[in-house]
Amino acid sequence: MKNEILKVEDLIVAGSVPILKGVNLTVFEGEIHAVLGSNGTGKSTLGYAIMGSSRYRVLKGRILFKGRDITHLSMTERARLGITMAFQHPANFEGIKVVDYLRISKKYSRDNLNPDEALRMVGLEPKKFLNRELDTGLSGGERKRIELAAVFLMRPEIAILDEPDSGIDLMSISDIANVMRTLNKMGTTIVLITHREELALIAERASHLCAGMILKTGSAREIVDIYLKNCKICDHINQPEVNHASL
Repeated sequence: MKNEILKVEDLIVAGSVPILKGVNLTVFEGEIHAVLGSNGTGKSTLGYAIMGSSRYRVLKGRILFKGRDITHLSMTERARLGITMAFQHPANFEGIKVVDYLRISKKYSRDNLNPDEALRMVGLEPKKFLNRELDTGLSGGERKRIELAAVFLMRPEIAILDEPDSGIDLMSISDIANVMRTLNKMGTTIVLITHREELALIAERASHLCAGMILKTGSAREIVDIYLKNCKICDHINQPEVNHASL
């Protein structure tokens, strides 16, 4: 029986309006767990809440990491515990070179992986990218790959990957699957946030999130089938409400 590494209990989170409306989620140590749902249903908000972003307010509920209540810890404190997040739209760091950005991540690494190896793992040639600046001349896909390389270097206990295929040019689902499985084999539990059913099937288990609530958790295949059968049918009905949860 696997141990629980992350537990979300009755979580209500708001921006200008309520977005998450009583989310319950359990993630086990060592698994890849997909959170599957249409755009604008609160998936990224859940990721931000777990990471401790100050852009949203927790109105009710708890977030537990390895049995510890982290609901009111800062993002920095959570990062020190071993939680990290690769954002759907990576932040720009003006004037910093790729090699320096990766070295910052390397400081928190639990193994001997180096920046060159991390870049190769995400399909980038080190000689072409290490001395380039993050905020100039890089495509969105290249920037996303570099952020995934940084996650490799940190090798956190749990990594939240928010739409990891978003903006990645010429990187197939199988390439992304290999990146996640490699990270997972290195000992990192992964929470995969996605609206793509083929990506969710990489996971062992999945949870279907709709209109700010987890409707069901089960095997990835089971949840994908439910999503395909029901979610697109009811999207147009819930759309006015869901738009408020747009991220």
